[in-house]
Order: sequence, then structure tokens, then C-alpha cells
Amino acid sequence: MKGNKKDSEKVIWDQNSISVPGSPARILPKLMVWLLLFVTVTYVFYTLRLVSTSQPCNDDPLSRHRSSQPQHLSLVALSGNDSESDVGLAEGAAATGIALPRREIEERPEKQPTDLQHVVFGIAASAKLWEQRKEYIKIWYKADRMRGVVWLDDEVETKEEDKGVLPPIKISGDTSKFVYKNKQGHRSAIRISRIVSETLRLGMEDVRWFVMGDDDTVFVTENLIRILRKYDHTQYYYIGSLSESHLQNIYFSYGMAYGGGGFAISYPLAKALEKIQDRCIQRYPGLYGSDDRMQACMAELGVPLTKEVGFHQVS
Repeated sequence: MKGNKKDSEKVIWDQNSISVPGSPARILPKLMVWLLLFVTVTYVFYTLRLVSTSQPCNDDPLSRHRSSQPQHLSLVALSGNDSESDVGLAEGAAATGIALPRREIEERPEKQPTDLQHVVFGIAASAKLWEQRKEYIKIWYKADRMRGVVWLDDEVETKEEDKGVLPPIKISGDTSKFVYKNKQGHRSAIRISRIVSETLRLGMEDVRWFVMGDDDTVFVTENLIRILRKYDHTQYYYIGSLSESHLQNIYFSYGMAYGGGGFAISYPLAKALEKIQDRCIQRYPGLYGSDDRMQACMAELGVPLTKEVGFHQVS
């Protein structure tokens, strides 16, 4: 009896250990085999397809679409020598089979460094103090080599000895529509803050920088040009410096260019400023002067002050 019981238990154990058809233990290995086979076939298929459709490396990239698409060709001369650059441009055009007009080969203007001819001065002045302050302008302004405009709040008499010596005089536009609420300041700040925009509207050509200053600001133009050459005039730049007075910087701002020392604005930034300045000024009627109004508009344009200590503001 004891032996029969053990035999029956062994039979039951053997029956339980036999895998049932369709059980997970038998399906999983088959799935793995099929998956591996699928991946292998896919890899072989795409490899053969890639090899069969590859192009030789020495194909002319312009030849396949020359008849159907316009070509945009950029030829860069590596040499700084004008004659070598022209030869390189001509050879490049010949190599690609595209004929360039001779003017494009012979008359490519080289980038000219910023000079006084690229700068326009905007000078803030008042009719009341003009007779005294114009003498400061005569110290540095050279009418035969510089461009500038004096912006006054009223008409003044032009004396014979001043003709051909001082910049031309313009009368600032009417600012009566602008609200001014600062009880400690003067509303002439609105007029002065718009000088860069008004100078831009005169439509002068070949301008890279507008330099703003007061009628008692003295510019050392050689130093000014040296500073401006450091910067790309095609980008947005607002260049100036702080006041030498710590108290003024605390009261107004450490991120503002003080107009008494002068500041420079690149031409693209002046164009952007002119488009928004009147609306910007309307939003800040409580500001004190012209400089903080200018900074407020620069902040709206997202342009910070680039500090150059050569612009001196002496209190």
C-alpha cells in the first residue's frame, strides 16, 4: 500500500509538470524568435535599399535642379587684397557656369570703418541761453567735417560770424499734447528726449550713429570715433555712462546714460525708438528729465545701457 501511494503521487506530479499546449511557457520563446526574425529582415531590406539608391560623391549638386529651381550663390573671397578678391569672384562664377555682371566683380564696396561722416550730432539747447552756450559748441564742432543739428525751443537771431561755424538750427516739434506731472522738473524734458527721433526724421543718408548732447557738452571727436568703432552699428546699441555723482545715480538710475556727458544710439535702434517713442513718453508722465524718459523707452525695446566711461557727466 505504501509503495502504491508513492507511485500514484509520482504519476500526478509528472502529469502536472507536462506543459499544456498554448501555455505562456511555450508561446514566449516563439514570439522572441519571430521578433528577432522580423528585425533582421527589416535591417537587411533597408540596408540594401540605401546601397542601391546612393549617389556618387563627385556629383555636381547644381546639375540636378538647375533647370527647375533658381540658384543662390555665395562666393566669399578669403583674401583682403582687392585684385585677388575680384579674381576669386570671377573664377568662382566661371566654375559654376553662372555669369555675373562685371559691375558686381569690379565695384564691390569694402566695409568702411566708422568715421565722423557716419555720425550725426543732436544738440539740445534753449533760446534763452543760446548766446552763451553756443561758444561751447564752437570749441569742438567742425562744420566742414561733421554733421549735426541744434534743436531749440524758440527762434533765435543768427549772427553773421556764426554762419558756417555752428550746426544748422531747428525748432523742436510741439509737445503740448504730452502730459508732464513731475513737480520738481520742467516739461522741456519731453522736447529734449525726442531730439534723436526728430533728427532721424530729417532723412540724412549714410548715418550709423546719432550722438546726443547738451549745448554745454564738449566732445573730443577722435575719442568718440575710437569708441564707436568698437561696436557693430547695424545692431541695437545705447552707449553712454553714469553720473560722477553717486547721489544722482541713486536718485535716478545706475542703468541710464546721462545726457550731460552725451550718449550714442545706433541707427537701427534710433529707427525702432522713433516708432514707439511718443507712445512710450505718454506712459511715463511722472518722470523728471529727458534722460530717464530715454531709458524708459530703451527698457521697453529691451536694450540695456552699454557703459563707456569716456562719456563724462560732471555734476
